[in-house]
Amino acid sequence: MLVHCLYASRPRPPLTQSVVDAILEQSRRNNRARGITGILCFTDEVFIQVLEGGRDPVSELFAGIAKDDRHTDVRLLLFDEIPERRFGSWTMGRVGIGKSNHALLLKYYEQASLDPFAAPAQATLSLLNEISDAGLIAGTGR
Repeated sequence: MLVHCLYASRPRPPLTQSVVDAILEQSRRNNRARGITGILCFTDEVFIQVLEGGRDPVSELFAGIAKDDRHTDVRLLLFDEIPERRFGSWTMGRVGIGKSNHALLLKYYEQASLDPFAAPAQATLSLLNEISDAGLIAGTGR
């Protein structure tokens, strides 16, 4: 049974490119073996991630992320069964949202800033789907 898990967290300062690179490298290495795919979207203040795969592997991975000291304020936004993967091309794709159009953020949020803590989970998932559709996800992650 496939599920997806959408969560948000705040990076523990300082968020450097080397921290993001380490998270992505670890995700890509470990996710392939677990059959997990997904996307990591981030700014200096927030991480948003979608994890897709089997129920147990995704649940176990999320539990580990919740304990990871690189994250604070970890919030589960959505956990649901899915008929197919949306981000199946990436063991972990990456999007630096600061490079996105402010109009895109205003489409889903009250302000032109990424704030999944104050928005419906579906709005955040729709934003990530639109980012994917627009081809803004970096790297294949495979």
